[in-house]
Amino acid sequence: MSKTSQQNTATDANGVSVIHTQAHTSGLQQVPQLVPVSPGGGGKAVPPSKQGKKNSFLDRNSDEYRQRRERNNMAVKKSRLKSKQKAQDTLQRVNQLKEENERLEAKIKLLTKELSVLKDLFLEHAHNLADNVQPVGTETTTTNPENNGQ
Repeated sequence: MSKTSQQNTATDANGVSVIHTQAHTSGLQQVPQLVPVSPGGGGKAVPPSKQGKKNSFLDRNSDEYRQRRERNNMAVKKSRLKSKQKAQDTLQRVNQLKEENERLEAKIKLLTKELSVLKDLFLEHAHNLADNVQPVGTETTTTNPENNGQ
């Protein structure tokens, strides 16, 4: 095969360069290659969402540019305020929950102490009843010397 060939480069509608090579044995071949079309080379790929939009850069002095910048600045301010408010709300909620937690822990201590006192009273009362009750069948009658005169 001969190494002599001709190359023609053309750009299709999608911005992809197509190199046409003609060798002496074959006809015209299309070999797609990703070659940057813009001068300066090596640009970024355009996302599909922006391919349909016109690629006109707005003049910084134009009214449309100023309106877009103003809308963007307002949106940024709104977003930052919203984020700051959310952080403040979260901090306030954390503080409320901490206070409630401390209050509930104090209530637990008080109720635990009250339960302990009531248990002690109950056990003391149950012990006193057990001492005063005599088993059935071993009942003895005793006379009280102090009650003899009545």
